[in-house]
Amino acid sequence: MDYSSAVFYFFSFILLFSAIKVITSRNPILSALFLVLSFFSAAGLWLLLQAEFLAIALVLVYVGAVMVLFLFVIMMIDINVEVMKKGFWNYFPAIGFVSIIMLTEIILVLNKPFFKTPALFKAPIKSNTDAIGEVLYSEYILPFEIAAIILLVAIIAAIALTLRGKKMHKGIDPAIQISVKKSDRLKMVEMGINKFKTKKRVKRN
Repeated sequence: MDYSSAVFYFFSFILLFSAIKVITSRNPILSALFLVLSFFSAAGLWLLLQAEFLAIALVLVYVGAVMVLFLFVIMMIDINVEVMKKGFWNYFPAIGFVSIIMLTEIILVLNKPFFKTPALFKAPIKSNTDAIGEVLYSEYILPFEIAAIILLVAIIAAIALTLRGKKMHKGIDPAIQISVKKSDRLKMVEMGINKFKTKKRVKRN
């Protein structure tokens, strides 16, 4: 067994183990964390297949954004696991049918003819990320810029919607803060401590 095969089996074992723990774990937070582990394992498999862009996109988008959102939602809402598992056995026939179909597809893919190298196969000259970037910034530059403008408008609209209505927080105007003088920040007050002490002594006597 060579090095690449050992790494492939290592990531595959972690991916299968974490996928099983996602659906069998009773704690939803642990299920989400095992799903993060499965994403990392899938990214490692994609790196072995020389799909660097897909591996980095999987880690940045799903692990860095989507799963963080899932964890926030799971921790903020009260999930009753027992209520969710009440109707599990009602869906078991459909789950078994889909599982049999997926197992059949896996057996067909793992068959020997699918792993034979085609006669016209050529090794890639440039990396996957380089090829995607070259196509994205040449042939598809206009759709890419339009998508960037749409996302920018969506971000500005989301910020504007959150700032509408009555402000419930105290805001600071930078212009007023800069124009403050030293006399406005510091004020000396005479407390008259000696007079207060003498009055107490007189009362005691």
